[in-house]
Amino acid sequence: QPLMWSKIFFLTALFLLILPAFRPLRFVSAEEDINLEPEVDVNLESGKIPSKTDDEVIQREEQAISSEGYSVDELRKIRETAEKHHFQAEVNRVMSIIINSLYSNKDIFIRELISNASDALDKIRFLSLTDKAQLGDGATSRLEIRIRPDPQTKTLTFTDSGIGMTKEDLISKLGTIAKSGTREFLETVKDSENNLIGQFGVGFYSAFLVADMVTVTSKNNNDSKQWVWESDSENDFTVSEDPRGNTLGRGTRITLHLKDDALDYLKEDVIKGLIKRYSEFINFPIYLWTSEEVTADEDKTEDSDDTPDVEIKDAEEVKDETKKKAERVYNWTVQNENKPIWTRNPSTITEEDYNNFYKSFSKDVEDPLAHIHFSGEGDIEFKSILYVPASAPSGLFEPEKQKEHRGLRLYVKRVFITDDFTDMFPRYLNFIKGVVDSDNLPLNVSREILQQDRTLSLIKKKLVRKAIAMIQELSENAEKYKPFWEKYGTNVKLGVAEDVNNRGRLSKLVRFYSSKTKELTSFQEYIDRMKDGQNQIYYLAGESTASVEKSPLVERLLKKGYEVLYLTDAIDEWSVQSLGKFDNKYQLTNVAKEGLKLDGEEDDKEVEKQVEDEYKPLLNYLKDELKGKISKAQISQNLVSTPSAIISGSYGFTANMERLMKAQAFADQRQYSFMKSQRILEINPKHSLIKEFLRRVNEPSSDQKTLNDLALILFDTASLNSGFSLEDPAQFANRIHRMMKLSLNIDPESSVENDETENEAVNEKSSESELRKEAEEELPNEFDEDEVEQPSTSAAHDEL
Repeated sequence: QPLMWSKIFFLTALFLLILPAFRPLRFVSAEEDINLEPEVDVNLESGKIPSKTDDEVIQREEQAISSEGYSVDELRKIRETAEKHHFQAEVNRVMSIIINSLYSNKDIFIRELISNASDALDKIRFLSLTDKAQLGDGATSRLEIRIRPDPQTKTLTFTDSGIGMTKEDLISKLGTIAKSGTREFLETVKDSENNLIGQFGVGFYSAFLVADMVTVTSKNNNDSKQWVWESDSENDFTVSEDPRGNTLGRGTRITLHLKDDALDYLKEDVIKGLIKRYSEFINFPIYLWTSEEVTADEDKTEDSDDTPDVEIKDAEEVKDETKKKAERVYNWTVQNENKPIWTRNPSTITEEDYNNFYKSFSKDVEDPLAHIHFSGEGDIEFKSILYVPASAPSGLFEPEKQKEHRGLRLYVKRVFITDDFTDMFPRYLNFIKGVVDSDNLPLNVSREILQQDRTLSLIKKKLVRKAIAMIQELSENAEKYKPFWEKYGTNVKLGVAEDVNNRGRLSKLVRFYSSKTKELTSFQEYIDRMKDGQNQIYYLAGESTASVEKSPLVERLLKKGYEVLYLTDAIDEWSVQSLGKFDNKYQLTNVAKEGLKLDGEEDDKEVEKQVEDEYKPLLNYLKDELKGKISKAQISQNLVSTPSAIISGSYGFTANMERLMKAQAFADQRQYSFMKSQRILEINPKHSLIKEFLRRVNEPSSDQKTLNDLALILFDTASLNSGFSLEDPAQFANRIHRMMKLSLNIDPESSVENDETENEAVNEKSSESELRKEAEEELPNEFDEDEVEQPSTSAAHDEL
């Protein structure tokens, strides 16, 4: 062991001696090494020449190792000899995404192919404006779209007489995914006033949603030959000259070889429904190859020789020989006869045109109550027609029925996009029906979903304001507005509560019942009837007009001649509270809450102080006895003939709001308990009951039990009279009965006497049961059927 330690000591000492001989090393990055200055001795005084040349420095730089592990010279050689290639998409994968993931509904393919055909027709129409020879003659000059299903071959064919495609077009446009021929055309002609639909270059490939093979035949005026493009959506496609020659004249025919699970698209009704849904308002006529059965009379009598035998037949025989023959007749029928009237000048459209158009797209049988036709200009351009239906749909505010109330239809360049969106209209305007057509709405590539951006918010703002303007115009006619309010009044009140930006406009549309008129009245009409110096609009909410007008809370107001609005709908109080002020000037005052002061009346502080001091013992007594039921008791300035009433604190629930909260299945009971504690008991110091109550409270000899019952009865009756419900009706009834006994000089603690007749009946019943029991014990346990005769039922009964 000493030897081992001596070796360790020797090696350590040796390491310390040779350590200074090594230079410290560090790694140098390529950038640092390239920028290193050459170490040149520039001591001019000594006259020495630098020992390193420029060539050596360059060589050293080229040999420096970069951070990637290559020297500068090696990196330069790599970059000089590299081949440049473009990134390429995996065609199979992209096609799979387009076919299986891009579109959520297979029906879209009809919309896309018709839109492509419409674009092709628009292109040739545009070119014909400067060169009429582009349209050609005869059938070629007719701009139209034809759709022909063939159940025999399981094909669906779309034909248009549009601009067509050359061989190069077929290769570059159909062979390049996401290359939009429409966008390229627009860049060429620079046409700002265009009606072209395409923009993404993927609509054509939606055909593979339903087809496993697509054949495109096309003829363009700039190409003398007609070409055929064919693909099964796999790796490649083929382009060949059509051996039949020019059969189209000009245009394109797309033939879809349908998959087995897509054969329903060969049915006429299915195709008609999809055309009407998506492409009803395309500018060009859409013809569908349809069939119908035609019944014709077939005469079975045939001509014979020149000298036929004469045979006399009666009328019945002749009738039998004439039979009905059913034939199936095929022809082309137009599917889009309805025209997009929103694109026309409103001055050229009649009221009947508006009503017929509304019925055509809404499937309603009644004329609308009102409509408005307008266009939006500026950052976003669109055209729209909005309608107010004559009848409100059922379940307007039921969440499960929201999809049934799709009243607003969105079009982009007259092509239907969707009616399943909730962002264009707020909830309170869900009854509005209409169309919105824009040329540049932000859509996703599938053109099925709206993208959220500033454009949408601008359109929504414009639509909402126009819808409100339509209702405002309707409100100017009382006869027309009355049926509207009966059906959609709740919607307007909901808008006052939820739409902060348009709350002022909507507040001028609401109507309520009033103490001064039997008809519905507006805030403005209330103001016109105000007393001089009045700046508040008084209202009280309740279950019905009859209950509200009899409430003790409005006694003084009505006696003074003030008008009170009666809010009887469930939404009324919440809506008016949200408004706060009408026209930013007139305060809306709820008379069911504390702090009610009448305009133009000055309080006499000294008299109020004297009354409060006089009734302070009673107020303290009521507060103590009703602890947990009320927050405080106070002298009322608004009661006239009623001894007491219950009002709510500034932030507490009124009786009406409390009733509505209790009716909610998922109401927060903790919040309800907190708000309930905000009740305030007001007493009328001029009422004889209150005066007598004060006297008894001040007398030490008063019966405390009676005083307690009086306090509780006063609270319960005030609650009932003010619209609140009783927490314990049974206890309330017991206290009323006790008071009745006292008023009739009956001992309030007396119990109910038993009825003697009832006692005798009970005793007879018990005696009879005892006799029956004794008789059963005397009967033998077993009977021998041969020796003992079975008694009859009546005999057995007599014996018992």
